[in-house]
Amino acid sequence: MNPSNPLVDALGQRHDPAPDARIVCLVPSITELLCELGLAGKLAGRTGFCIHPRDVVAAIPKVGGTKDVNIEKIRKLAPTHVVVNIDENEKPTVERLAEFVPHVVVTHPNAPRDNLALARLMGGIFGASDAAERWCAGFEAEYASLKRLPPGPARTVLYCIWQDPWMTVSKETYIASMLAELGWQVPALGQGERYPRFDWSQGLVDGLDAVLLSTEPYRFTEEHADALEKQIGIPVFLVDGEMMSWYGSRALEGLRYLGSLRALVDGTY
Repeated sequence: MNPSNPLVDALGQRHDPAPDARIVCLVPSITELLCELGLAGKLAGRTGFCIHPRDVVAAIPKVGGTKDVNIEKIRKLAPTHVVVNIDENEKPTVERLAEFVPHVVVTHPNAPRDNLALARLMGGIFGASDAAERWCAGFEAEYASLKRLPPGPARTVLYCIWQDPWMTVSKETYIASMLAELGWQVPALGQGERYPRFDWSQGLVDGLDAVLLSTEPYRFTEEHADALEKQIGIPVFLVDGEMMSWYGSRALEGLRYLGSLRALVDGTY
């Protein structure tokens, strides 16, 4: 490990290289990243939502969901490391895991370029630094391509992740940072909540250029988009939630997706 570039996670905890680690990953997008870096053989467990790459993760034992983790299953797997995320995993669960897992690696990417540090952290800890650097080079190339696009108009868009109740994302989220790469912003709703609830009102709708319905975590469909557009009278688009919210290896495709999303939305005006 380079002393000038220590392996420090989102809580400021330093980690030593552990090429012989047994990993349980409780973050779907990071499970995919670990596989991308050639580390699938070190994965001892994953959540049921860790579905990519399908042919690889099928052989890795499931340990519940991101929120309803099966602590005893993880205990029996005897991992040396568990990878968690501040948004996706609950603090009491992580604290229980820390009682018997020697190393808990906490992640919290908040913007697209945070993926560079994430890849280097995973590669540095688990013995795949060269693969991580190759991945980072690919990310930089995709990011540069996105930035070469001619600037488009600034827009205010409401990104919906749930209904009954309706929920959106705050400016402090990874999704909002992805949208900001296009010069788009999300409205300020809620009282400091990262995923605030909201009600449709004329005042809210009047301040929007478009509404984006995500395919996850709620499974919005084109039918939902068509019905909502008729209800509120402004453009509503269905967007791929994995492309917009999955940091890690899917972020490369996510950067390309941003360009096509802008073209789709701009084409309606």
